Amino acid sequence: MAVEESLSIAINGEPFTVTMRTPGSEDELVRGLLYTEEVYRDSDNLFIEIITTSGKGYVTEINISIPKDKILKDFAGSRNIISASSCGLCGRTSFEDTKTLQTISEIGKLDPGKVYGLFEKMSQHQIDFKESGGTHASAAFTLDGELLDIREDIGRHNAVDKVVGGLIFKNNLHLAKILTVSGRISYEIVNKALSAGIPFLASVSAPSTMAIENAKAAGMTLMAFCREQKLTVYTHAERMIQKEFVQVKK
Repeated sequence: MAVEESLSIAINGEPFTVTMRTPGSEDELVRGLLYTEEVYRDSDNLFIEIITTSGKGYVTEINISIPKDKILKDFAGSRNIISASSCGLCGRTSFEDTKTLQTISEIGKLDPGKVYGLFEKMSQHQIDFKESGGTHASAAFTLDGELLDIREDIGRHNAVDKVVGGLIFKNNLHLAKILTVSGRISYEIVNKALSAGIPFLASVSAPSTMAIENAKAAGMTLMAFCREQKLTVYTHAERMIQKEFVQVKK
């Protein structure tokens, strides 16, 4: 079975959020979460302290020490309930807090013939999914298809945050040009990829209307239904090297 446990996160001793996630890669999850939510985006590493663990040995409570002058926005009161594994925006007290002003100016082009191979590479590393069938995955690639990082989690948004955090720890976030996800593309997934500056986002499943609108406004190329060597491009198709198996939604 896919493991789901709560993780309580505090910043400088002040409650930030409680998220439901698959245990493991807590440092990457927290680093990516703070980055994509634009709370902390400095290149310096953070001091992450484990406060409590469960009887099964899972980390359940952590505190992150951040210099006050490095915290980019007031997080107090921005979340007030648990963030469920199916929703990264759950617990938000204001939708405006989730918006990012960043836009994509990447001018590189992507060969759609390579996209199917990206999902094959991601699938090869989905160990938890093969055992339980209950986890999502996200992976980051260069424009040439080199795998930079891949993570699994019961929550789609957590998998993305773990990937972003992993890239930050490796100092190669700037190399990530394509993000693949195993589930549907919602507004929150687009927003996280956008915060990380990744110009191409692809999924095997469907996008939401808000995801499409946000990707279009931000200059991100959004691809969905990437399966059976076919895909549908919903936004900024000008970055795709056109091939016969590409469908462009207008």
